[in-house]
Amino acid sequence: MDDETYIQLLLADSNLPTGSFVASSGLESFSTHGLLSLTPSKTDGTLAFVQDSLQNHAHSALPFTSDAHSLVCALSESSTHSSLAEVDQTLAALITLDRSYESLTLNHVTRRASTAQGTAMLTLHARAFAPSSTSKVIPTLVDNLKLAVRRGEAHGHLPVCWGVLTAALGLSLARAQHLALFLHARSILSAAVRMNTIGPYLAQHMLLSDIKPLVDTLVAECRNLRSGVLVAGEDNSNSNLDPDETTYATGPASTWPLGEIVAIRHDLQHSRIFNS
Repeated sequence: MDDETYIQLLLADSNLPTGSFVASSGLESFSTHGLLSLTPSKTDGTLAFVQDSLQNHAHSALPFTSDAHSLVCALSESSTHSSLAEVDQTLAALITLDRSYESLTLNHVTRRASTAQGTAMLTLHARAFAPSSTSKVIPTLVDNLKLAVRRGEAHGHLPVCWGVLTAALGLSLARAQHLALFLHARSILSAAVRMNTIGPYLAQHMLLSDIKPLVDTLVAECRNLRSGVLVAGEDNSNSNLDPDETTYATGPASTWPLGEIVAIRHDLQHSRIFNS
């Protein structure tokens, strides 16, 4: 087994201490507000929720993951002669990405879950993966990003931190994108099992038969999307679209307003088992 495949298996481990088990990505609030009952069965409603949530996540979060991954990979490739100034420059770009994602994310519940899981990713790297690194440049970058989060200079959102972690571990961008969407879908189905809207066997069946083709399609559709933060001022004179249309076609977007509205109301539930 090659190293990249093994790293992918490690990151797919449900026991990884990343906090995803306390997030339902809005499913709990969606169910409490009776929206799952609008479909013929809770199974159909759960699958529809996963499809809508996954599409929204792919279009809104994946561009930031891709940019963060590219930044860290560029630094890693030149790590043998990287200076402290280059590390600081990469850190500044990551913080800019992080702040941009904060601005794009409109509801406080999603922000809370994203920062909790994102900082957990940085801690995971520091405690589990950094000691095995042969270069000190990337661990230094991750440590500095973690310190910036502690100081309040960055938020530590999951899409950015996921891009940093996967690039630091040598996972290719394509695998990082694919795994990000798979884990998002799996965490929702895990929440659905805990909420007793579907059973564990059905959840696994859905991951195999329904989620796999959806993830493959969304990765193919969104793999070239970028945040637009790192290419400000790029020459688009050869494009047939005006600047606003170019940004819309290639940048992040929220595709599911209803999901955002319902997620905002999560804290208004009288009782809840998830933090999002």
